[in-house]
Amino acid sequence: MRDHTFSITGSAPQQITFAATFNVAVPHIDRHLDEGRGGKDAIRTAQGSVTYAQLAENVNRGGNALAALELKHGDRVLMVMKDCPEFFYVFWGAIKAGFVPVPVNTLFRADDFRFLISDSGCAAVVYSPEYGAEVTPALDVARGRTVHAMTTDDFLKRIAAASPALAPAPASADDDCFFMYSSGSTGTPKGAMHRHRDLIYACVYHGWNNLKMNERDIVFSAAKLFFAYALIYANTATLLSGATAVLVPDRPTPDMTFDAIERFKPTLFFGVPTLYAAQLRALETRKADISSLRLCFSAGEALPAELYRRWKEKTRLTILDGIGSTEIMAIFISNHVDDLKPGTTGKPVPGYTLEIRGEDGKPVPPGESGTLWVRGKTIAKYYWNNPEKTAETIRGEWINTGDTYTADADGYYTYGGRSDDMMKVGGIWCSPFEIEAKLMEHPKVLEAAVVAHADSDKLIKPAAYVILKNAADASETLKRECLDHCKKGLAPYKYPRWIEFVPELPKTATGKIQRFKLRQQESA
Repeated sequence: MRDHTFSITGSAPQQITFAATFNVAVPHIDRHLDEGRGGKDAIRTAQGSVTYAQLAENVNRGGNALAALELKHGDRVLMVMKDCPEFFYVFWGAIKAGFVPVPVNTLFRADDFRFLISDSGCAAVVYSPEYGAEVTPALDVARGRTVHAMTTDDFLKRIAAASPALAPAPASADDDCFFMYSSGSTGTPKGAMHRHRDLIYACVYHGWNNLKMNERDIVFSAAKLFFAYALIYANTATLLSGATAVLVPDRPTPDMTFDAIERFKPTLFFGVPTLYAAQLRALETRKADISSLRLCFSAGEALPAELYRRWKEKTRLTILDGIGSTEIMAIFISNHVDDLKPGTTGKPVPGYTLEIRGEDGKPVPPGESGTLWVRGKTIAKYYWNNPEKTAETIRGEWINTGDTYTADADGYYTYGGRSDDMMKVGGIWCSPFEIEAKLMEHPKVLEAAVVAHADSDKLIKPAAYVILKNAADASETLKRECLDHCKKGLAPYKYPRWIEFVPELPKTATGKIQRFKLRQQESA
């Protein structure tokens, strides 16, 4: 087998064989020139397009520009970058040149960046100019070591002067390739290190087998590229498929997404439940031409059945729900267009083995809840600079996801929330997500979050925070309606004892509800 190539045999899950020397930038970038796609658009933005030939040249120049900083093999390159072509040049240029790119949340503040610069031990930081006010002061943490910091404008000047030729750095499929920090939904971010091979498995097992991604697709992700969900589908799977990525740097509001869909005519759209809910609310007062879409996908947080139903009724489009994570990269449980059960995450993606384990660490019977463990080829090698958390969470090819799930007799998996979001009510485990989904069935409810709250007897009961479609509807009468609705559809101990109408919920940049912040508020 030629260097930097891979072969696929069999049916799902396919057997993938890698060349002994394998740098994953080659099949994602260089391969398209050999296969005649040099003139095809790889990226489209409001400012213009980037062909596969232009992408390959700028990736080479980007790798050479980083090498000119005298970085050593394996040095980390921190990326604080909006969705733009330069993101691709830095990410793939670093990988091809033998460095380790680390895309991070652009919504972080200076103290967050101080932690990331210190923890990653990065040798370079590339950032979009609009983030300079937060990134620049954070560089003081690097005193005593050299950290090359530059804006994307500076980087473009450097790549313009760099050579367009770059030989791929020697690597193997199992070597360190890049890492991403977890979203911090439950505390301090952790850096999940991934191999070169992980990007191939992620694309083949779900992007190709489930979503049928191909070179005719135009892919638009409202989720940003620093989010593992978008990095896989709007960057790596798009490129490996020979498809076209649509990049829009603006905040993903309903108007932004509808305008982008109308302008760029994507065929695949990747969003999160919060956005789909907001889009539905916007469609009550505006029209949007989304006829180019063949499929919508949702991740980041479980998709309630009621939200799926409303979207299908309004747009006639299917949303497939699935779950992935920074640590696993790919979607590992997913609904499929030919096998879909609303309100569930779907079935295991071929290539992944799942176990729902109880407190004793043993698998639970069907229908019982427990913590989800996953085994598969895309699981992170380790947490960067955190051997204790690695030993606790990653066991060979198995990982503790920290998510609570149940599986029914037909093999569909249903999300119950983060394990630390679960509450015992009357001695029985209770899932916040089940209560939230029931609340969202009420026609006046847009979103809901449920957390544990102690009553006057210090006993744990569910408390609900609710966003209404129309804030003017808030009333004690509506609270009673919501309570009655839950009492009729849930087991007696599950209904929320308190309901508070709120204008917004605390969330990560990727749309996950930060229930731990609501719990902190409850205990304050």
